Amino acid sequence: MLTINLVCVGKLKENYLRQAVEEYAKRLSKYCQLKIVELPDEKLPPKLYETAILEVKEKESQKIVQAIKMPSYVICLDLKGKEMTSEEFSKKMEDISLKGNSSITFVIGGTLGMTQEVLKLANEKICFSKMTFPHQLVRVFLLEQLFRAFKISHHETYHW
Repeated sequence: MLTINLVCVGKLKENYLRQAVEEYAKRLSKYCQLKIVELPDEKLPPKLYETAILEVKEKESQKIVQAIKMPSYVICLDLKGKEMTSEEFSKKMEDISLKGNSSITFVIGGTLGMTQEVLKLANEKICFSKMTFPHQLVRVFLLEQLFRAFKISHHETYHW
Protein backbone atom coordinates (compact mmCIF):
# COMPACT_ATOMS: atom_id res chain seq x y z
CA MET A 1 0.00 0.00 0.00
CA LEU A 2 1.22 3.47 -0.87
CA THR A 3 2.47 5.56 2.06
CA ILE A 4 1.70 9.27 2.02
CA ASN A 5 3.82 11.32 4.41
CA LEU A 6 2.97 14.89 5.33
CA VAL A 7 5.80 16.87 6.88
CA CYS A 8 4.23 20.04 8.24
CA VAL A 9 5.67 22.96 10.16
CA GLY A 10 3.31 24.09 12.92
CA LYS A 11 0.62 22.44 14.96
CA LEU A 12 -3.06 22.71 14.22
CA LYS A 13 -4.44 24.94 16.96
CA GLU A 14 -8.04 25.24 15.79
CA ASN A 15 -10.34 22.35 16.62
CA TYR A 16 -12.23 22.58 13.31
CA LEU A 17 -8.98 22.08 11.37
CA ARG A 18 -8.00 19.07 13.50
CA GLN A 19 -11.44 17.58 12.89
CA ALA A 20 -11.11 18.09 9.14
CA VAL A 21 -7.67 16.43 9.13
CA GLU A 22 -9.04 13.50 11.15
CA GLU A 23 -11.97 13.10 8.76
CA TYR A 24 -9.77 13.08 5.65
CA ALA A 25 -7.26 10.76 7.33
CA LYS A 26 -10.12 8.33 7.96
CA ARG A 27 -11.31 8.59 4.35
CA LEU A 28 -7.77 8.17 2.97
CA SER A 29 -7.14 5.00 5.01
CA LYS A 30 -8.99 3.05 2.30
CA TYR A 31 -6.39 4.07 -0.28
CA CYS A 32 -3.08 4.64 1.49
CA GLN A 33 -1.21 4.70 4.75
CA LEU A 34 -1.10 8.31 5.94
CA LYS A 35 1.62 9.58 8.26
CA ILE A 36 1.60 13.17 9.47
CA VAL A 37 4.70 14.65 11.06
CA GLU A 38 4.11 17.97 12.80
CA LEU A 39 7.24 19.97 13.41
CA PRO A 40 7.28 22.86 15.88
CA ASP A 41 7.37 26.25 14.23
CA GLU A 42 9.82 28.89 15.36
CA LYS A 43 8.55 31.86 17.29
CA LEU A 44 8.53 34.92 15.05
CA PRO A 45 10.19 38.06 16.40
CA PRO A 46 8.00 41.19 16.72
CA LYS A 47 9.82 42.81 13.79
CA LEU A 48 10.81 40.71 10.81
CA TYR A 49 14.18 41.87 9.60
CA GLU A 50 15.90 39.97 6.80
CA THR A 51 18.31 38.26 9.19
CA ALA A 52 15.44 37.15 11.46
CA ILE A 53 13.50 35.78 8.48
CA LEU A 54 16.52 33.80 7.30
CA GLU A 55 17.18 32.47 10.79
CA VAL A 56 13.59 31.24 11.26
CA LYS A 57 13.50 29.65 7.79
CA GLU A 58 16.85 27.96 8.39
CA LYS A 59 15.81 26.47 11.74
CA GLU A 60 12.48 25.20 10.39
CA SER A 61 14.10 23.87 7.22
CA GLN A 62 16.68 21.91 9.22
CA LYS A 63 13.80 20.18 11.04
CA ILE A 64 12.11 19.43 7.70
CA VAL A 65 15.25 17.87 6.22
CA GLN A 66 15.62 15.64 9.28
CA ALA A 67 11.94 14.59 9.10
CA ILE A 68 12.02 13.43 5.46
CA LYS A 69 12.50 9.66 5.44
CA MET A 70 14.18 8.39 2.29
CA PRO A 71 13.61 6.76 -0.08
CA SER A 72 10.54 8.80 -0.88
CA TYR A 73 9.27 10.91 -3.76
CA VAL A 74 9.33 14.43 -2.28
CA ILE A 75 6.84 17.12 -3.28
CA CYS A 76 7.13 20.58 -1.73
CA LEU A 77 4.14 22.89 -1.65
CA ASP A 78 5.60 26.14 -2.92
CA LEU A 79 4.14 29.32 -4.41
CA LYS A 80 6.53 28.94 -7.35
CA GLY A 81 5.45 25.35 -7.95
CA LYS A 82 3.31 23.97 -10.75
CA GLU A 83 -0.43 24.49 -10.59
CA MET A 84 -2.62 21.64 -11.79
CA THR A 85 -6.22 20.54 -11.92
CA SER A 86 -7.54 17.80 -9.63
CA GLU A 87 -7.48 15.40 -12.59
CA GLU A 88 -3.84 16.27 -13.36
CA PHE A 89 -2.95 15.84 -9.69
CA SER A 90 -4.65 12.43 -9.65
CA LYS A 91 -2.71 11.38 -12.76
CA LYS A 92 0.53 12.65 -11.18
CA MET A 93 -0.10 10.52 -8.09
CA GLU A 94 -0.77 7.47 -10.28
CA ASP A 95 2.37 8.08 -12.35
CA ILE A 96 4.55 8.42 -9.25
CA SER A 97 3.31 5.15 -7.76
CA LEU A 98 3.49 3.32 -11.10
CA LYS A 99 7.18 4.19 -11.31
CA GLY A 100 7.77 2.05 -8.23
CA ASN A 101 7.56 4.69 -5.52
CA SER A 102 5.86 3.26 -2.44
CA SER A 103 6.30 6.47 -0.45
CA ILE A 104 5.38 10.04 -1.34
CA THR A 105 6.30 12.87 1.04
CA PHE A 106 4.56 16.23 0.86
CA VAL A 107 6.25 19.13 2.62
CA ILE A 108 4.33 22.14 3.94
CA GLY A 109 6.72 24.76 5.24
CA GLY A 110 6.14 27.35 7.90
CA THR A 111 4.78 30.87 7.64
CA LEU A 112 7.96 32.21 6.05
CA GLY A 113 8.47 29.32 3.62
CA MET A 114 11.41 26.96 3.13
CA THR A 115 15.07 27.35 2.28
CA GLN A 116 16.57 26.37 -1.06
CA GLU A 117 18.12 23.37 0.69
CA VAL A 118 14.66 21.88 1.25
CA LEU A 119 13.36 22.88 -2.17
CA LYS A 120 16.37 21.17 -3.81
CA LEU A 121 15.40 17.90 -2.09
CA ALA A 122 12.05 17.98 -3.85
CA ASN A 123 11.42 15.85 -6.91
CA GLU A 124 8.91 18.54 -7.75
CA LYS A 125 7.07 21.54 -6.41
CA ILE A 126 3.35 22.17 -6.65
CA CYS A 127 1.17 25.17 -5.88
CA PHE A 128 -2.52 25.03 -5.02
CA SER A 129 -3.08 28.71 -5.68
CA LYS A 130 -1.21 31.94 -6.17
CA MET A 131 -3.27 33.26 -3.27
CA THR A 132 -1.79 33.10 0.22
CA PHE A 133 -3.43 30.78 2.77
CA PRO A 134 -2.50 29.87 6.33
CA HIS A 135 -0.25 26.80 6.19
CA GLN A 136 -2.58 24.99 8.63
CA LEU A 137 -5.44 25.38 6.15
CA VAL A 138 -3.23 24.19 3.29
CA ARG A 139 -2.86 20.88 5.15
CA VAL A 140 -6.63 20.38 4.90
CA PHE A 141 -6.57 21.42 1.22
CA LEU A 142 -3.84 18.87 0.52
CA LEU A 143 -5.66 16.02 2.27
CA GLU A 144 -8.87 16.86 0.44
CA GLN A 145 -7.06 16.88 -2.90
CA LEU A 146 -5.34 13.57 -2.09
CA PHE A 147 -8.72 12.03 -1.29
CA ARG A 148 -10.18 13.47 -4.49
CA ALA A 149 -7.18 12.15 -6.47
CA PHE A 150 -7.73 8.61 -5.18
CA LYS A 151 -11.46 8.81 -5.91
CA ILE A 152 -10.72 9.98 -9.47
CA SER A 153 -8.12 7.27 -10.12
CA HIS A 154 -10.50 4.59 -8.80
CA HIS A 155 -13.35 5.97 -10.98
CA GLU A 156 -15.44 6.65 -7.90
CA THR A 157 -17.83 9.57 -7.51
CA TYR A 158 -17.02 12.40 -5.17
CA HIS A 159 -19.74 14.90 -4.37
CA TRP A 160 -18.43 16.70 -1.27
